[in-house]
Amino acid sequence: MKHILVTNDDGFESKGLHALVEALKPLARVTVVAPTMEKSACGHSLTLTRPLRFIELDDDFFKLDDGTPTDCVFLSLNKLFDEEYRPDLVISGINKGANMGEDITYSGTASAAMEAVLQGIPAIAVSQVCIDKCQNIDDMGYDLAQKSIATLVERIFEGEFPLPERKFLNVNIPPIKAQESQGFKVTRAGKRAYGNDAHVHWNPRGHEYYWIGLPRLDWHITEGHITDFEAIRQNYISITPVHLDMTSHDDITALEEWL
Repeated sequence: MKHILVTNDDGFESKGLHALVEALKPLARVTVVAPTMEKSACGHSLTLTRPLRFIELDDDFFKLDDGTPTDCVFLSLNKLFDEEYRPDLVISGINKGANMGEDITYSGTASAAMEAVLQGIPAIAVSQVCIDKCQNIDDMGYDLAQKSIATLVERIFEGEFPLPERKFLNVNIPPIKAQESQGFKVTRAGKRAYGNDAHVHWNPRGHEYYWIGLPRLDWHITEGHITDFEAIRQNYISITPVHLDMTSHDDITALEEWL
């Protein structure tokens, strides 16, 4: 029987995480290792300054006490599994909110998939795009995300993972009902338009503090292959192949000439 390791960056109680497990259980044995609390936008961070511990909540279901999504994957693959028996696939999600464009670099969801492929395990990051600052997601449900990820996993298990080593699939689900979907679309990561949503407040003692708000889901129009942003707007499920080699290969010759 196939075995899937599941994690997320919204915490072990997230409805998206439990919806993902529900969708995967008919297809494979599922082991969950998720952070104790929300770790959104933590990036590809490992915890090096304090000890971590697994807390078993149920059979094949653990929370990692104050760990990051990267911690969850790294420690699971090296301590819960061994070299002779490792999971066939790692899936991170279902994230509450989009992970498109350069947001991939911030994303704890995507970073868990990054860690998996660094450890030699194929991986998928899946995120549910939302409207109105994510307040409608739990009411709308995760039906389309569940059907989409089940379809991808079945295809992988029937054949093979479609990418070579150190590359993962970044999947974004449009905020629509399942019957409104236009299907899958292979995309490239778009270019986010970032704002400065930072708020200043004062505590009861008069001390100033700042709170970073949620970014707008805006992007720059770019020519070429359809981007993840455009696919979502057209009601497609966006699948972006992501690789971890961050070298700007097109600029190597120009940089050598510059030197």
